[in-house]
Amino acid sequence: MNAPSTTEAEIMTESVSASFDSYTKELLETLSGKAEGTVEAADKIEIANLLENAQSQQLTAPIVDLFSKLLELQENTGASPADFGIPIDQLEQLARKHEEIDEHMVSVGGRLTQALPIASTANSRVEEYLAKKDTEAPSGIELWETIEENRKKIQSELGMSDDDWNSFNGQIRYAIDSVETLAKLIDLPADVLESIANVTKTYRMRLTPYYTSLIMPGAINDPIMLQSVPTGEMIQNAGIEIPPVAADHSPARLVDQFYPRVVTIKATNMCAMYCTHCLRLAHIGKKDKVYSKEAYGEALDYIRKNDRIRDILITGGDAFLLPNSLLEWLLGELDSIDHIKAKRLGTRIPVTAPMRVDEGLLDILEASNDKKPIRVVTQINTPQEITPVSRNVFRQISKRTFTVLNQAVLLKGINDTRVKMWKLCETVQEAYVRPYYLFNCSYRNPQFKHFRVPLEVGRDLVESMYGNISGDAIPRYIATAGGKIPLHRSNVVSGNEGQYVLKKPWSGEEVSYPDADPDVYQQDNFAFKMK
Repeated sequence: MNAPSTTEAEIMTESVSASFDSYTKELLETLSGKAEGTVEAADKIEIANLLENAQSQQLTAPIVDLFSKLLELQENTGASPADFGIPIDQLEQLARKHEEIDEHMVSVGGRLTQALPIASTANSRVEEYLAKKDTEAPSGIELWETIEENRKKIQSELGMSDDDWNSFNGQIRYAIDSVETLAKLIDLPADVLESIANVTKTYRMRLTPYYTSLIMPGAINDPIMLQSVPTGEMIQNAGIEIPPVAADHSPARLVDQFYPRVVTIKATNMCAMYCTHCLRLAHIGKKDKVYSKEAYGEALDYIRKNDRIRDILITGGDAFLLPNSLLEWLLGELDSIDHIKAKRLGTRIPVTAPMRVDEGLLDILEASNDKKPIRVVTQINTPQEITPVSRNVFRQISKRTFTVLNQAVLLKGINDTRVKMWKLCETVQEAYVRPYYLFNCSYRNPQFKHFRVPLEVGRDLVESMYGNISGDAIPRYIATAGGKIPLHRSNVVSGNEGQYVLKKPWSGEEVSYPDADPDVYQQDNFAFKMK
């Protein structure tokens, strides 16, 4: 039989390579060099073993391992597969086998030269975060042993029984509202205690014993303490304050409204803990109040008369501070209004006093959610607020409601680094809560301007999460200025004649992206038409 002509050989080679994608063609071409010399005995043994595994096993990984090692040796020593007695047609057979085994027909060339390097580059982006996240931003789950030690000390100092600790009434009855009590529970310098005492003459302080147990001993800038213990800056920063938030958008008693379809009912002034960054900090009542049904009645009348409204947020204060009977009545009234389609409850209770969330409350939530969806909206600003206790409470709530959403506030020293923010969002998601909003700390209250973080820092934090953590763990970045205004950067760099340039937030790489053809978009060309 005569040998094929050169032209015929070329045709045969082209027909073989035509069955491979461009990545595999290039890979095979790279490895198709002639035998040029000797190789190390150890390398021969390793390649022989890799070849045997690739041929004998119905798996893709051994094939990738063989090709990868051949590429490595070629780059480092100049040795080609031919030097190991492997002809190019044998590699072609293995490449074809790889594609046949893979459920999605992924080629060995694509996996080795494209997918694995991309995955390696992605992995490198989170190495620093993974190395630092548990030390720079530990969660309450990771700190639980210390928190339990804190609990024992607090119970002893306050004379709380286990029943007191595990009940909401006990947490409120033993709440820490004086510097003298705080000093017994947390080791603070005398000048710091003096500063706190000065501030509490003006601003109310209250921590539940549970929330106090989350403060780490010896950490002056502990993120739990910064959120709950008033500091001297609140007096130093006080100036001419913008009128209270409610003053400029309260069209009816207990009602706030910015938007046509959403209304807020401020159902109580009570909170289990008074946060040092609260928008209503200066206007919270000196004493806890339970409002009359007449007050709620005026709010409900306003809502009944405005059929544009479809979504109600019940907040305060803290919606979970309402007695079960009152909350059940209020939700029932809203469920009876035809044009109300959804409800939200604003609460910090799951992280400040999770003992409040009992079966009675959960039953009320579930019953109302069966009629119209309820979303529970909480505020978690540091992973330190997620403990085994709060995580379990969020898990229980998530079973009984439509969803649980987190509205964090960007706060200096608490969550203003990539490590802290990424860890917060991942920890929140792991606790059955969806990161929803990240608020830039408001300018309205000069008392806490020391907490404010520049907009660009917040933008960097949010944009840095894209491509690095789960997409549904990334919150929207928001400023409140007469309503909620999104603060995300635009990743559309430019656009011209149907071709856009987009920027990947996680790497800064710019890519071309064709727009929809405007002529095609205007055509009525769907296959299914009513005749």
